[in-house]
Amino acid sequence: MFVLASASPRRSMLLRSAGYEFEIMPSDAEEKKDESLSPCELAVSLAESKCENVYLRSGGKICLGADTIVVFEGKILGKPADKSINAQYLKKLSGNVHSVITGYCIIKDGKKYSGYDQSFVKFNELSDELISSYVESGNGLDKAGGYGIQDGFDLVEKISGSYSCVVGLPMEKITPLLEELL
Repeated sequence: MFVLASASPRRSMLLRSAGYEFEIMPSDAEEKKDESLSPCELAVSLAESKCENVYLRSGGKICLGADTIVVFEGKILGKPADKSINAQYLKKLSGNVHSVITGYCIIKDGKKYSGYDQSFVKFNELSDELISSYVESGNGLDKAGGYGIQDGFDLVEKISGSYSCVVGLPMEKITPLLEELL
């Protein structure tokens, strides 16, 4: 048994579908975006910060934290503040390739096991109607890059890399670690 340092229903779904039982304790750590870090380093740093926060609050239980970052043309696209920014993000991503980086951290007995995975996503050419429909669904407002690959809209043409990394937890890297540490 471990603690997931995230309120993300997508991360919970990935872990549950892999057969894991866990507690959920979202981090209340402030997300400090250090501009001197590369996007990969930043994703790991944020995952570690969340995990450390929950590890201390949980009384030293094994903790798993993660953070997902979307990068397009060298710029990080965070969670959109509103629907108009969500639409802008989708227009930028339309027909283009971007990267999705998910940093992760597991802490057991005070020792950190951290890393990241990176996938590349090619979007379909999105019509104004599709963008409007997706934005009005509200699905993208709580997600890095303003979209969720699993939301049932025809946004993505192709993924190079891990689907679960794009969803928010690279199971191909997390599973062996959990198997070793639990």
